[in-house]
Amino acid sequence: MNERLAGKTALVTGAAQGIGKAIAARLAADGATVMVSDINAQGAEAAAASIGGKARAIAADISDPASVKALFAEIQALTGGIDILVNNASIVPFIAWDDVDLEHWRKIIDVNLTGTFIVSRAGTDQMRDAGKAGRVISIASNTFFAGTPNMAAYVAAKGGVIGFTRALATELGKYNITANAVTPGLIESEGVKASPHNEAFGFVEMLQAMKGKGQPEHIADVVSFLASDDARWITGQTLNVDAGMVRH
Repeated sequence: MNERLAGKTALVTGAAQGIGKAIAARLAADGATVMVSDINAQGAEAAAASIGGKARAIAADISDPASVKALFAEIQALTGGIDILVNNASIVPFIAWDDVDLEHWRKIIDVNLTGTFIVSRAGTDQMRDAGKAGRVISIASNTFFAGTPNMAAYVAAKGGVIGFTRALATELGKYNITANAVTPGLIESEGVKASPHNEAFGFVEMLQAMKGKGQPEHIADVVSFLASDDARWITGQTLNVDAGMVRH
């Protein structure tokens, strides 16, 4: 890999495994100092250790404003603040519509949408205070385009992330902070393989223009581009990464 992110500090949430870990590893390979954050402290430590280099683990609950405040205070003390924020942390449910109650709905929205706001609020304020030209990259989902079943609250939350990304781009453009979203298709991550979603690969592959199973690295490569100076003139966009399953 090149060193195109040398001198930059990146925060990746939900980075203990799967897509988040792959993103953290790629940004580190690109030369960034990477804050590997997750609610699972042990998982974050293990991920940072396996990535090596300038990766550091910081546990945080993105749905808890006090936890997020402490997260950014620690980053400020360690590095002087972030240049790149990757909102990846989320809960991925598999639940029939008839079982979706208000408690489930609020839990998913609190983490997947409100958590993205809480971290983005703190992260972009830190960028602005330092006068940095920053990057915000939020991991949404192609389920928003497909209306995927058994995921109603998740689909709603990820749609909210896409809308929030567009608004954030408008609000922060004058500070040279870009905001973009990435919508992965079905990805062969640890979480997916341990869930009922693992049974959907055959069906999904039939819909894809290119055959095969999506890998976390497919998403990490796109995030690397959006985090780099090559993407400096791109903001408010949603980049779909699913081998052409959804064409829009």
